[in-house]
Amino acid sequence: MAAKAVAVLVALALVAAAMGGASAQQCNAGELAVCAPAIIGGAAPTAGCCSNLRSQEGCFCQYARNPAYSRYINSPNARSTLKSCGIAIPSC
Repeated sequence: MAAKAVAVLVALALVAAAMGGASAQQCNAGELAVCAPAIIGGAAPTAGCCSNLRSQEGCFCQYARNPAYSRYINSPNARSTLKSCGIAIPSC
């Protein structure tokens, strides 16, 4: 009986980890709209912008390959914004 309980706990832990990983990797470029003044206009990024950039960090290369977003993601202002937020510039 104890072995079965341990197996159930391990299975639940794996499901929870998989669910957490899936939600962390959701890419939503719309969340970066708060960064438009910084990325498009060169303004200083807000705390909200930096927070949203951090949450989307794993998506940067995907955005850089997308023709709809690439000119913004690959721009000098975008690099400056990342640097101001303390986020490493990805090499895709």
